[in-house]
Amino acid sequence: MSFFRFSRRKFSGDNIFEAVVGLFALCILILSFYLFRELFIGSELSRNTFGLSFLATTTWDPVNEVFGALPFIFGTIVSSFLALVIAIPFSIGIAIYLSELAPSGLKTPLSFIIELLAAIPSVIIGLWGIFILAPFTRDYLAPPLSTYLGFLPLFQGPMYGLSMLTGGVILAIMIIPITSSVSREVIMTVPVQQREAALALGATGWETTRIAVLPYARSGIFGAVILGFGRAIGETMAVTMVIGNSPKISESLFAPSYTMASVIANEFVEATSGLYVSSLIEIGLLLLVVSIIINIAARVLVWKLRRVEGGGRA
Repeated sequence: MSFFRFSRRKFSGDNIFEAVVGLFALCILILSFYLFRELFIGSELSRNTFGLSFLATTTWDPVNEVFGALPFIFGTIVSSFLALVIAIPFSIGIAIYLSELAPSGLKTPLSFIIELLAAIPSVIIGLWGIFILAPFTRDYLAPPLSTYLGFLPLFQGPMYGLSMLTGGVILAIMIIPITSSVSREVIMTVPVQQREAALALGATGWETTRIAVLPYARSGIFGAVILGFGRAIGETMAVTMVIGNSPKISESLFAPSYTMASVIANEFVEATSGLYVSSLIEIGLLLLVVSIIINIAARVLVWKLRRVEGGGRA
């Protein structure tokens, strides 16, 4: 009798559920390990040939089999940061409006439309970027930037439409939906008492949002920004279609550039030699490592923000 009681306790529904979901979590770890392992093994020829100079070399010459990833690292980081600079004000503004200011009849439709933008295939956004955004940037955005900010190296040189600036704008458009949606959900979790306390002390609507709401939601908003940054770094098709795909480092945002994801998408099928393929795989490994580092740094910063905020409230 005691054996059957032990069996029922050991194989209860809770234990089975815990084992199943634990297995799901373990599968993610296993898949991540094998992904890293395959990229590491596939890039062995490139790592043995170029070593650490692969990260600092600006030459990408498939004919002579001389490969360096610095132009792609530069293009990925600059285009992603440019996208953040453009997207953060829009995303936070949208989140504040939908959570604090929008009429109740307008919140749901606007939220649905914004979230729907995230579901648009990137190749469709890339086509729109080629035919609409690139000409607009060339004819209407670049001239005033060159006129009023032309003393800066960032806004010098000819503008042909397909450029780092266009790539940054298209990335900003793609990360606004996810950043604004997550920020909105975070702001809506701020307790009502925070707002009521500020209003009771005579704060205006804007002061309530600035003093009582945004500081409370700061860590969550930062997490939303990092999610958008991760999306920008890993984006492939849309940015490939508008950034110009030139493996050169330029100070000007008007010049074409290249990203790590773009060079893999463009050249992997055309790679004929083993060293060429291995170099592209090493770029994929770099992209994975950069993404992991960014996410770890974001986790640490969010954790520190929460500790500071928790200590402040205590």
